[in-house]
Amino acid sequence: MATDFSTETLHADGPASDGAAVTPNDSTDLSYTSKLYIGGTGNLRVTLRDQADGDSVTLSAVPVGFLPLLVKRVWATSTTATNIVALY
Repeated sequence: MATDFSTETLHADGPASDGAAVTPNDSTDLSYTSKLYIGGTGNLRVTLRDQADGDSVTLSAVPVGFLPLLVKRVWATSTTATNIVALY
């Protein structure tokens, strides 16, 4: 029997139920994410959910894999990681 996640609250450490490819952009926010998947290593500049608009943090040499981050923006400037997928 399959597990029903329809009533679960999304958290960075919980399961994802949807996803979308991310095109880094310096002016457009994402929908609420539960985590990011990084397909190609590199730097990742993001605005986290609780940061003020315009604030950001750059993570250097992010490896391929899942990052349990609640992200509202992935910036084009300073992001060199590739094949980024937002998971919801």
